[in-house]
Amino acid sequence: MRVIVADDDVLLREGIASLLERSGCEVVGQAGDAEALIAQVRELRPDLAVVDIRMPPTQTSEGLDAARQIRAELPDTRILVLSAHVEVEHAMELLASGRGIGYLLKSRVADVTDFLEAVDRVARGGSVVDPALVQELVSARHREDPLAVLTAREREVLALMAEGRSNLGIAKQLWVTEGTVEKHVRSILGKLNLQETQEDHRRVLAVVTFLEAR
Repeated sequence: MRVIVADDDVLLREGIASLLERSGCEVVGQAGDAEALIAQVRELRPDLAVVDIRMPPTQTSEGLDAARQIRAELPDTRILVLSAHVEVEHAMELLASGRGIGYLLKSRVADVTDFLEAVDRVARGGSVVDPALVQELVSARHREDPLAVLTAREREVLALMAEGRSNLGIAKQLWVTEGTVEKHVRSILGKLNLQETQEDHRRVLAVVTFLEAR
């Protein structure tokens, strides 16, 4: 497998190159910035490019921009992006571009076995997602879900409220007493922090919240 390694940190770049060569890869080029990376990829046509997401001159998203350009010009080139931190937006944009794409934290390179397995999967056309990114996505989804604070039964009651059922109708549907439903409704309104005003009724606002979260 022919590989180009791009990172402005010379020690890290050399270390990755040495690691790949010891594993049987042929490192055909090394680059310290995005411009040199793109030029080398065009000339050498590697199977895989290992790219730092932040490179000179601005240390923002040059590596990501280069990866996007490489994917557009040479879609068969596999790309493994390395990042010092979890950057969800950048990672999702990259992973959405197709197969043969990977996103790993630089700290993962220290685990040689995992890193080489990731390189192999990407080289074979698969996708690799750093576990830290998966955890961040799960946490973000939980934080953004306004209904996450509700119990399963409360969600059930709220769904029936959204269907326009009264407390009595909900009670009959769930085979519970109307008083039990009233307690669930009070709990739902409290957990969703819905304050009753002259213009809006909390029950209506709860249903709107439910519908928006679906």
